[in-house]
Amino acid sequence: MSEIEYVVNGTRRAVRAGDDDLLLDVLREQVGSTSAREGCGVGACGACTVLVGGHSVSSCLARAVRYDGAEIQTADGLPPDHPIVAAFVQTGAMQCGYCIPGFVLMADELLRENPRPTKEQIVAHLEGNICRCGTYAEIIAAVELAAERMAATR
Repeated sequence: MSEIEYVVNGTRRAVRAGDDDLLLDVLREQVGSTSAREGCGVGACGACTVLVGGHSVSSCLARAVRYDGAEIQTADGLPPDHPIVAAFVQTGAMQCGYCIPGFVLMADELLRENPRPTKEQIVAHLEGNICRCGTYAEIIAAVELAAERMAATR
């Protein structure tokens, strides 16, 4: 086991991880960040998405020790009034909510890279995330709304 540190949602956290421990498990079990979830276990659904240095990572595939010293953003670190979170709530972009944290973080990544994406760019950026409830239209509307609101404050 190795002692490693992350900065998770702005807070420095010391954890212990073995060479085979997954970032998802360390974040959930040691840090207490439960928004990243295991959906498929093979990095294909997006439920485990976290942002490391602003870039999306499938935490169900990532070895925890590899990210020693990294800045990690999880969806539960975003305030309820964050423009993306608020847009998801306003548009009803969820049913069960299991996949939504991954979609929120993918939207955050997209809007940082491209503050005014087209609908096609939104769809393309989110294509690696799966919503089994089928709220894709609402999710796309939420990202469009968040983009509008964030652009208005720039």
